[in-house]
Amino acid sequence: MKVMKFGGTSVGKPERMHHITKLVTKETEPTIVVLSALAGTTNALVEIGEKISKGDRAAAKQSIDKLEAHYQSFINDLVKKDTAVKKATTIIGEHFEFLNIILKISFSEALNKDILAQGELLSTKLFSTYLEEQGIDHVLLPALEFMTIDNHDEPHIGSIKVRLSQLVQQHPGAKLFVTQGYICRNARGEVDNLKRGGGDYSASLIAAAINASVCEIWTDIDGMHNNDPRIVKRTVPVEQMSFEEAAELAYFGAKILHPASIWPAQQYNIPVKLLNTLQPDAKGTRIDEKAGSVGVKAVAAKDNIIAIRIKSSRMLLAYGFLRKIFEVFEKYRTPIDMITTSEVAVSVTIDNAVYLKEILKELEPFGNIEVDENQTIISVVGYEIAKTEDMVKKLFGSIMNIPVRMVSYGGSPHNISLLVPAEYKTQILQQLNKGMFGLE
Repeated sequence: MKVMKFGGTSVGKPERMHHITKLVTKETEPTIVVLSALAGTTNALVEIGEKISKGDRAAAKQSIDKLEAHYQSFINDLVKKDTAVKKATTIIGEHFEFLNIILKISFSEALNKDILAQGELLSTKLFSTYLEEQGIDHVLLPALEFMTIDNHDEPHIGSIKVRLSQLVQQHPGAKLFVTQGYICRNARGEVDNLKRGGGDYSASLIAAAINASVCEIWTDIDGMHNNDPRIVKRTVPVEQMSFEEAAELAYFGAKILHPASIWPAQQYNIPVKLLNTLQPDAKGTRIDEKAGSVGVKAVAAKDNIIAIRIKSSRMLLAYGFLRKIFEVFEKYRTPIDMITTSEVAVSVTIDNAVYLKEILKELEPFGNIEVDENQTIISVVGYEIAKTEDMVKKLFGSIMNIPVRMVSYGGSPHNISLLVPAEYKTQILQQLNKGMFGLE
């Protein structure tokens, strides 16, 4: 059995749904199709939730009506037969009736999770309706019946495996299953989600749970590229990379893949393929245990980084100093991306400013605190890149005119990270593209 996950742009238009139907029905082995919400839907639902939370229910109503009109237009081109049109119309009516009802209910975070779940529920039900119209046998598997997370928002792969297996076994002989990405239930049994980009995470968890032959992530780009194609003119897809390389790139800014989605596939050794819905014959990128080659594979950028420097002469020979600093970040559940140390100072970076004021206040007793906001982490990733001939020379020779705030290497043999002011992001990516890959 295999898993095929399609993102929002892959199902964002009726013709795209028609197209992916051809892709999934060509498969010879049983397949679970994981769908995201239609492109733009999650953003619209976030906006609706924000307006309700602020008490601006009139504005929220306008947004709901606008989104409903979009879905009504969508089904006009998705299905044609009267029975299918009627069913699709009923589906839309039910979900938007729910959104209109919540305008009369007191806002809560739990309610907001219900709002955000509507996108995936709509996309899968409408896709199922189209498959039904085309006479394609399939089973709609509700993700809320098997995808669960614990009190720390971590998924239970064991529980997911048991529940999903039970659901699949209820349909012996079925070859095609459709389910939702992103949404789940939390430890309290409430509707919840796997956060932004969680559709990839869902697909990887499902692939791990069923021991899939492969987990395919279909987007609108032909694999993981060596650089950001939105910023750099000439980029090329990377055909093969290891789980470790892909995890580094995803975490440090490669938008094509959700960072968390690598872990389940890696744990259960499930190959991941990144493929292009619009160019299904393109090779894309394969991710598995094998790196394919030694050397630099790609560059990624992570934005909205905050650098914190703690300078203290007391740090000299003081054991326990770093532990105390890390405990502050642990207390506020704020992960650290990079760290560099000297005899008198330690610098760390974070990408979450929610508790920045509280963190800085608790760090003050340790020494002088300096904060640099609006920074960007540039990560150069490749299998054992230190072994690449002249790699360091090429890397730093490419960026001699760029002010580098921090350099991190050694935590992983596959990654060198640089911290630079955000205004240099485009420049450094372009210069690295030329210096490291010979592309302009």
